[in-house]
Amino acid sequence: MLRRVSSLRTSSAPIAPPARPTGSIAFLSASHCGAIGNEAKVDSEEDFAYADVPRPGPKWQRKPYPTPMKVLIRRAKREKKARQENPCRVLEHAPENGLLVPDLIEVAHQVYNARESLRQGLLKLVDGEEAIPVKKCRFCSEVHIGQLGHEIRSCEGPKCGSRSSNHVWRRGGISDVVGFPYCYHLYDRVGKPRVGHKERFGVKRLPAIVELCIQAGLDLEDYPTKRRTKPVYSIEGRIVDFEPEEDKNAFTGNNFDSAREVLPIILDGDRLDVAGMISELSSRTLQSWLDMRSGATRLMKKYSVITCGYCPEVQVGPKGHKVRMCKANKHQFRDGLHAWQEATIDDLIRPNYVWHVRDLDGPPLANELKMYYGKAPAIVELCVQAGAPVPKEYRSMMRLDVVPPDHDEYDLVA
Repeated sequence: MLRRVSSLRTSSAPIAPPARPTGSIAFLSASHCGAIGNEAKVDSEEDFAYADVPRPGPKWQRKPYPTPMKVLIRRAKREKKARQENPCRVLEHAPENGLLVPDLIEVAHQVYNARESLRQGLLKLVDGEEAIPVKKCRFCSEVHIGQLGHEIRSCEGPKCGSRSSNHVWRRGGISDVVGFPYCYHLYDRVGKPRVGHKERFGVKRLPAIVELCIQAGLDLEDYPTKRRTKPVYSIEGRIVDFEPEEDKNAFTGNNFDSAREVLPIILDGDRLDVAGMISELSSRTLQSWLDMRSGATRLMKKYSVITCGYCPEVQVGPKGHKVRMCKANKHQFRDGLHAWQEATIDDLIRPNYVWHVRDLDGPPLANELKMYYGKAPAIVELCVQAGAPVPKEYRSMMRLDVVPPDHDEYDLVA
């Protein structure tokens, strides 16, 4: 006997505030009425509108600008007019004048500590004895969390046509769960903001999130950086530093000790045999990821982070480097240079969206039922499978309140 169960219509818009959704009608068997389980414990008073994962555009198309082009043009005109009216002026606002933003120094340390805590938690959740299995496609960037790889035909790698777009799964690692793109380290982000093509082998590269923390006030021994005590001048658009020679290496403060004070989240014991310990570890790891993203978002409002409009390259600083290493669309017309534009938080910390699995020991996800499956960042899916509660902002994206039909009755759904 079939029963009518209301489902929700999906939309490609970003996550919206809580709203009461409306949708179509789906036919599901009566055996599914109580199959939602503990993961669908959503408050009855709160309804979340559906939000699909943002789909990447075609490879030949440029990334959308976070700030509209009209706003960028007006901003450039105002800056040009200010330079013409006052050719020689001292820059007043940090960090454009070479000084640090005092309110964001502590935030930079918190973001760095959250990243280290996240890495420590992933070591146990991915490579520990009680690890959650992570799968990676051999030919494309698809990632899956579960015992068996899904059967959704979405592979776009080499010779995918001969495999009917099926993925070829192999074991994944920590870098497949959370992606941290690398960038060049800048010793002086204001005085020398660019790295030339001939300098590419002499400048260190490090994760962009760590470089952002260094420029915001974090001090690491392996990556020295210049700290000014006096603001710089702008003469016809060029930065001029009148700081005395003896003060050029002066630091506003050494934070080497505080930078090493990583908040420990690894629980006592070599083995995580108790389910409660794994659940607590996953909850702390997920909270570290959320804190890292929220803190990095605050830093990006003051410290510029830019990305290439066609490839994943990221650079932290006021300007992009001049290394001719872009191999994306139309790179011949740019002589291999990147097409720099403003970056988003997803460019700095790649979420790596994966399909949500309700039962790790159940059958693999079917290609015919993919419209009923939700998605989430790989780190969220990994921690939820380990016992962490689902964050509110990802409940609708994971479609916890949708019960997919059986494989033999999906064609009966209206």
